[in-house]
Amino acid sequence: MTDLAIDTGRPVRTGPVAPRSALAKLATALLISIPLILTIDVLSAAVALVLEIPLLLLAGLRAREFWMRTAVLWIAAPLSAVTIALYGQASGTVYVEWLVVHVSDGSLTLAAATAVRVLAIGLPAVALFITVDPTELADDLAQRVRLPARFVVGALAGMRMLGLLADDWRALTLARRARGVADQGRIRRGVGMAFALFVLAVRRGSSLATAMEARGFGAPAKRTWARPSQWERGDTVLVLVGMLIPAAALTTAVVFGTWNFILGPSVAGQ
Repeated sequence: MTDLAIDTGRPVRTGPVAPRSALAKLATALLISIPLILTIDVLSAAVALVLEIPLLLLAGLRAREFWMRTAVLWIAAPLSAVTIALYGQASGTVYVEWLVVHVSDGSLTLAAATAVRVLAIGLPAVALFITVDPTELADDLAQRVRLPARFVVGALAGMRMLGLLADDWRALTLARRARGVADQGRIRRGVGMAFALFVLAVRRGSSLATAMEARGFGAPAKRTWARPSQWERGDTVLVLVGMLIPAAALTTAVVFGTWNFILGPSVAGQ
């Protein structure tokens, strides 16, 4: 029998990280992000960011896609740095002081650390989650993490329905325009369409729940899965990389004395 190739509409990714397990990608993103939250210093965030470059290059993302998906981070990082530089706790030499604005050595150091940390935490998370298929993630969570199958399948079904909201919004816009009720104020029109969209979502959710219940999704018997979750050696390597990156970054910060624990008595003043 000849296998049929199904066009899912998603781009084909050839990077070594792209075909890895969805659970491995999720674990790697968490392993990189959580330890970096513990400290605010430039050195640890910079080391982590440098070590993440190979991971980002191997994710299989095209240049345009990478920059488009991470554009929010490249904007948020400098904006957060400017905010902290102007309004952070003053320490050391004060360069500018006007009303609530205090630009000092401490606020500038904290601003630089914040900007680099936003990139170090956000970039690998975005790059890894772009290549995650929701169905594969649901399979991994239910079969390997042993989350309740009913919760996982229900969440997956709801996530699949999110894409229909844009189509419903366009259909409502055209319907209201055809009926001559689309010339009202923007706020009033938006509130009315939002309520109509909410009603459609509730109706679709009720129909989906009934259909899933009729097909045995809530049965107490042991559930079978069409696609068994697989864990390969490459998945283990990816998780180990996710452990080594923050370990190296935090170790470097401790060795060079830049460790700045966020729950310490004075973060900006160190």
